[in-house]
Amino acid sequence: MKKIEIKIPGNEYPVYIGANAFDSLDKIIRSKKLFRNLFIIIDKNVLALHRQDITRFTSNFSGKVFVHEFNACEQEKNFVSLQNIFNDMIIKEFSRDTIVIAVGGGITGDLAGFSAATFMRGVLFVQVATTLLAAVDSSVGGKTGINFNETKNVIGSIHQPNFVLIDTEFLKTLTEEEIICGIGEILKYAFLTDQKFFISLKNNFAKLLKLDATFTSKVIETCISFKGDVVKNDEKENGLRKILNFGHTFAHAIEVEQNHNIKHGQAVALGLMCALDLSKRIGLLDEKLFTEFIKLPLLLKDKILIKKFDAERIYEIMKRDKKNQDHQIKFVLLSDIGDLVVDVEVGKDEVIQSILQGMNHFIYS
Repeated sequence: MKKIEIKIPGNEYPVYIGANAFDSLDKIIRSKKLFRNLFIIIDKNVLALHRQDITRFTSNFSGKVFVHEFNACEQEKNFVSLQNIFNDMIIKEFSRDTIVIAVGGGITGDLAGFSAATFMRGVLFVQVATTLLAAVDSSVGGKTGINFNETKNVIGSIHQPNFVLIDTEFLKTLTEEEIICGIGEILKYAFLTDQKFFISLKNNFAKLLKLDATFTSKVIETCISFKGDVVKNDEKENGLRKILNFGHTFAHAIEVEQNHNIKHGQAVALGLMCALDLSKRIGLLDEKLFTEFIKLPLLLKDKILIKKFDAERIYEIMKRDKKNQDHQIKFVLLSDIGDLVVDVEVGKDEVIQSILQGMNHFIYS
């Protein structure tokens, strides 16, 4: 089992990655002397697929355990779901001696993490990532939150986990849609890291689609290590961490405009296309590099399809993005791999044109 240390000052924690890593969950909890009661928040689909593993873990644990299952979708990442969690916590008499364990993907982690951050003014938190997207991105960094008023993640907090566990065997039960969702987020890292990782993804894309065990594990380690280094230097997203939002200003608005009929990672792939186009459109990204760079997200051209979209509405939704300042949309744009510019302000016409150009590649009739 691979161990990667996330070295945030005052908030260091490990990420464990490996086949059958879930079997070590109880041992890890004990080794860290986290002798607490367990409140498990789990995606109901994950529970259905891995009930035997979950039952084996809970039955062997000596303290109090409660399993709270919910329908993990963006529409359920809201105050009602949060209230349901708090109701169970209070009715079952959980208190500050609680570990909240998220078992699921990004939505589960966001909701469970926010409940851990706010229940009793903060309790311990563990992420068990079961999707590719959570494994490569959302399980690390401490961002938690819920959606509100058609705005993604607008209410939340930074609450770092005590540790993260990624069992690569769980990834074998993912649907193709969930795999594509994770790949969308991985593509972001292709532009953030270095040329070597970009080329590796392009040359081994078929392996990634099939979740080849060796290659996928290397990809997870690369993404998690990179994000860990970024968050270590800017936990609260005051500067460097903003680069992790590349493509996401577009993506979050696209998700809302599409009524969450596409998943977050799919929207990220579309958002990357829009962000690359906008980078070229304002003269930041060279035309030749642009042509080369878009080849990577276009590998998903037949995997992510939308029937129609409203570019004007996407723009209006972006005006509510939580990253905005002084009523201005702030974009993360790119001039080369690993060379990003944050807090870029661009006129509406250019943004609209980039939405149209970027998303039209994925339209089907």
